[in-house]
Amino acid sequence: MKILFIHQNFPAQFLHLAADLAQRPGHHVVALCLESRAAPPGVTVRRYQLLRAPGADIHPLLAEQETHVRYAEACAAAALQLQRDGFTPDVIYAHPGWGEALFIKDVFPHARLLIYCEYYYALEGQDVGFDPSLPPLSLPERWRLRLRNSTNLLSMELADAAVAPTHWQRGTYPAWALDKISVIHDGIDSERLRFNPDARLVLPGADGGTRSFQPGDEVVSYVARHLEPMRGFQVFMRALPDLLRRRPQAHVIVAGGEACGYGHAAPGGASWKEHLLAELGDSIDLARVHFTGQLAAAQYLDLLSISRVHAYWSVPFVLSWSFLEAALCGLPVIASATAPVREFAARLDVATVPFFDAAAFADALAERCAAGPQGLRQLRHLPDTDLAQCLARQRQWLGAS
Repeated sequence: MKILFIHQNFPAQFLHLAADLAQRPGHHVVALCLESRAAPPGVTVRRYQLLRAPGADIHPLLAEQETHVRYAEACAAAALQLQRDGFTPDVIYAHPGWGEALFIKDVFPHARLLIYCEYYYALEGQDVGFDPSLPPLSLPERWRLRLRNSTNLLSMELADAAVAPTHWQRGTYPAWALDKISVIHDGIDSERLRFNPDARLVLPGADGGTRSFQPGDEVVSYVARHLEPMRGFQVFMRALPDLLRRRPQAHVIVAGGEACGYGHAAPGGASWKEHLLAELGDSIDLARVHFTGQLAAAQYLDLLSISRVHAYWSVPFVLSWSFLEAALCGLPVIASATAPVREFAARLDVATVPFFDAAAFADALAERCAAGPQGLRQLRHLPDTDLAQCLARQRQWLGAS
């Protein structure tokens, strides 16, 4: 079978499936992408290039749609070149979020088009309006959000089938689309999450030296792509003064970038880290709170082995892989009682507290710290995310089993 993956940041969510298919006899796997990233062995990667710059006089509400059309056009041009080179796929599996799937059926009309349903935006009931301390959307912002789903909707209409990684993500889509969407997780390689008693993490110290951490230390971890309110960073930071006071030996390791991320920017042009450090002032001992930026994969895995308790907070939005990985590796997790978390929390023995209750958050973290180190942890098993089971279900869904 000839299989074409399309994702601007390939391999991304397609990493495990593309790697699995490329190693199976009888499959020819090709990927179209924009960025240059390492691909699984056996996958032929073809990069597409945008063919034109953004228009000068685009209506501001249509700027995102214009970008999606430019991506779709560039992807279709690269697909035409693939066709001229002799590759015509049987199946196309695309992430529709950037418009890349919009014109692909016009190049390969006989291929089955499958799409990855990551998130359908809503004006209420999900991430938007969840935090009452943030300003409500202006009318143009509401209109822009409505239009953001247009690419999602057209891609869904074009697709032969679709998949979402969790039931909650599937449920964000309109009722009329749900029959087309299966629920199959990307799969998590639990073997890489096994506890490492020799893990070490060396970080800069407040005095200009370094500080080394290892399993057994009293470490609280927090990991997010961006340090922002969408991932409850403000609640976490406001819980720290009480936590550090009650646990005088504890250190907190915060991993994540300082860009704006998925939601609102912080006031005054500062990052959310800068804004909250200014708000909290001397109530936080920065000799015991360590900001690492985004960690390399090996350092992140070491952090999971070192941490005594992991904090995960999220508004109703796409669930982070770090949440599932922390819970699956046997690390105690304290998380927000929000819908994407609740889908998995009970089965992974994750304790949840109300999203905005910083005092309850501090209580839960302090109590887990006081319980002492775990020793050798055991991996948790969750069939929904088991890599072998997920891959088998994905192959069957693709018709490539």
